[in-house]
Amino acid sequence: MKRKVAIGIQDFSKIKERNAFYIDKTEFIREWWESGDDVTLITRPRRFGKTLTMSMVEQFFSIDVQNTEELFQDTAIKQAEEVWKLKGSYPVISLTFSDVKETDGEKAKRRIAGLIAEIYNRFAYLTEKEIMTPAEKDYFWNIAFQKDPEEIVVSLRRLSEFLYRYYGKKVLILLDEYDTPLQEAYVDDYWDELTLFIRGLFNASFKSNPYLEKAILTGITRVSKESVFSDLNNLKVITTTSNEYADSFGFTEKEVFAALDEYGKSDKKAVVKEWYDGFTFGDCVDIYNPWSIINYLDTGKLGAYWANTSSNSLIDKLVRSGNVSVKEDFETLLQGKNLVKQIDEQIVYDQLYTKEDAIWSLLLASGYLKIEKTEFDERTGKLDYYLRLTNKEVRIMFLRMIRDWFANYDCGYNEFIQALLSNDLEAMNVYMNRVALNTFSFFDSGKRPSAESEPERFYHGFVLGLLVELEDRYYISSNRESGFGRYDVILEPRDKNENAYIIEFKVYDPEKEKTLEDSVKNALAQIEEKKYATELIKRGIRAENIRRYGFAFCGKKVLIGIEKGKDYNQHVIR
Repeated sequence: MKRKVAIGIQDFSKIKERNAFYIDKTEFIREWWESGDDVTLITRPRRFGKTLTMSMVEQFFSIDVQNTEELFQDTAIKQAEEVWKLKGSYPVISLTFSDVKETDGEKAKRRIAGLIAEIYNRFAYLTEKEIMTPAEKDYFWNIAFQKDPEEIVVSLRRLSEFLYRYYGKKVLILLDEYDTPLQEAYVDDYWDELTLFIRGLFNASFKSNPYLEKAILTGITRVSKESVFSDLNNLKVITTTSNEYADSFGFTEKEVFAALDEYGKSDKKAVVKEWYDGFTFGDCVDIYNPWSIINYLDTGKLGAYWANTSSNSLIDKLVRSGNVSVKEDFETLLQGKNLVKQIDEQIVYDQLYTKEDAIWSLLLASGYLKIEKTEFDERTGKLDYYLRLTNKEVRIMFLRMIRDWFANYDCGYNEFIQALLSNDLEAMNVYMNRVALNTFSFFDSGKRPSAESEPERFYHGFVLGLLVELEDRYYISSNRESGFGRYDVILEPRDKNENAYIIEFKVYDPEKEKTLEDSVKNALAQIEEKKYATELIKRGIRAENIRRYGFAFCGKKVLIGIEKGKDYNQHVIR
């Protein structure tokens, strides 16, 4: 009988009890246990099975789970005889930081204290045995009722000790989504306060804890060691480029194709691959997004399931307010080309606005980019990563994000597009000035904005908007090797009978030009010098269908002119 597809179940026992669709990943238990690592940090994109894996590990090892043998009866881990003997034999402390998304440091610490209080209440039976002194019982209940927040830093270590006394066994600690509160702290500007607290909690729980047997932490990013892991010399870090556990998170192509066969969708393998394949972990390629696969099996419809499960607010802000090169690189990605970058897998959040490579490292860790190949330069000692958008689903997410840049600001952007396509010069000027006036600051809202770069950020964001809005009708390319002053944009119609557009942006230079009109003339002259029209004609575009526009700006004031023969026609908003 075909298994029922269940959406969003992250409890291993529920999946097994309901005979829901599940791909056996229990081999992870053996691999992790036999690794010999004390504390393991595993990073994977969101919705890649991290929480379900932690539930699986807890229910296999936990001394409090009664039906372990039944739950794992028909799984791969049963074949690992030595590890199988360990089922149900350890006290386990399991918690998740996935919902710690507060707006300030105190709220975040209280939220974490509340999560630990829940765990203490779960183990309330420890106080019924004579394993604690009266003072220790008072401590226990103070934590359980959140009466002593200062003690939270050592609370997991103390609970480990109590469990050790009760069971005579060291504990396993499982912490899921450890970096969620850290990302929120960065976005809301309480990073230093929270990292100090987290560093103390981690040190007490995972380093100076004599009652710890083994531990797993999961997250999306590897936060820099200096931020929260500076004291943990026993930490084994597994990132998306590591070979360990490479096929334990996400679905392999073999697993996905078998699932499509099971659900009568064998003829959809090619289109499913286009949409949801593309993730690479270590040397393991063709990893599929499990959240999207499960939703597709359930609905039978293609869609951006994974991309729609998060606001992506940090990614949006980094791209939107990024410098010129970041926007140019995104233009390259949206055109289906590779970026060549150096990657530092230790995410230093303070560098996200100042160190460009930090952005690409974050995008790679988050699953939005994939590694096509790597090349080591023996001369420089640098490892170059060839990066590309992961798949069609991710590309659609970024297209929507860029559309929202303008849609969320009622600035006349769509009206400008319509004016451009209808060759209405006056309307183009009206709407372009409105767009510039309303959105300049929107594109320069990073933590370290530069007044000098603001116009450039805007116009490069504007080009990304063109790329997104018109890609179904035009091939859009740009020539930018000489910097912003030579940023030509060419809109070549897919239908050779439609108009083509050549656009040159020009910054008003008071040392060389008396007026914006002079800037427009220079922009249009530059178009002729580059002979872009000649190249378009060679590709089958009629000369009379080629429109040449010069965009000149000074601050937020814009002037657009069009060339007709040797006459320059322009309109300016006063």
